[in-house]
Amino acid sequence: MKEAVAKVAGARLQSLRLADGVATIVLEVGGLDRIERDRLEIAVRDAARIAGASDVRVAMTADKKVRKIIAVGSGKGGVGKSTLSANLAVALSRLGRKVGLVDADIYGPSQPRLLANEGRRPEARDSKMIPVPSPWGVPLLSMGHLVEPGQAIAWRGPMAGNALGQLMDAEWGDIEIIVVDLPPGTGDVQLTMLQRHKPAGAVIVSTPQDLALMDATRAIQLFEQGGVPLIGMVENMAGYVCPHCGEESDPFGNGGAEAAARTMGLPFLGRVPLDIAIRTDSDAGRPPAAGDGPQAEAFAAIARRVATWLDNQK
Repeated sequence: MKEAVAKVAGARLQSLRLADGVATIVLEVGGLDRIERDRLEIAVRDAARIAGASDVRVAMTADKKVRKIIAVGSGKGGVGKSTLSANLAVALSRLGRKVGLVDADIYGPSQPRLLANEGRRPEARDSKMIPVPSPWGVPLLSMGHLVEPGQAIAWRGPMAGNALGQLMDAEWGDIEIIVVDLPPGTGDVQLTMLQRHKPAGAVIVSTPQDLALMDATRAIQLFEQGGVPLIGMVENMAGYVCPHCGEESDPFGNGGAEAAARTMGLPFLGRVPLDIAIRTDSDAGRPPAAGDGPQAEAFAAIARRVATWLDNQK
């Protein structure tokens, strides 16, 4: 009988005991949705009965998946945090990680545009939303999927916190890492993330200019106070190469974030150039990390450092 049941259950068969014609079967169903679990149970029951069991009792167990949450934050807006979040998720996916993305910028969601699934609506199963797939292998949930494009979201803090909970507690399936694009600043959504969803680590994004670095310090302090480890800092908009003459300039300064990270004892994860190709591709829903060239490599290098950091955590 065990051979017959194992043929349909495979590695999910944990144990089988037969006594007085009653087969007691234990299955491991971690990662399966309700429909898949039902199908497996029916197949196992049928196989056991055909093999001679007069009664079949099936128990299902599932190891609770502990997903690692990476919070991407900044002290102020306009530093490219959403672009970094999207491309970090795509670059981690290209490294073979199972990655999802949550657009927690409740009042200004932009990820549906960046990942080319704007206008889609998430389906629901068992009162949980199912993330919206993207062409780049990274499923996404965003307030941008729930409201009409351009519609203002006038919510007080508790409503925004509840919305974040719906996005985080979705049916993520076998996703191992969730990248969370936080809103700028240190408000209600950030506090809800720290208190309810406890990120494994945080990535801080800043431009090289002093004002952005001052604000980034506030975000760093918030994560430290919440007991969230800091993975490191990324310097965005670091240098500009003129597409016409090839001359390089630094409209936002250069090296400021790296120097600040060194002063604060934080790992420096890398820098992303101020490149018009990144802007045009992002607006078109083509994450540069999904392609080739120096722009893709900039994000890939950051993703490799983040992945190594995650692998080294207990």
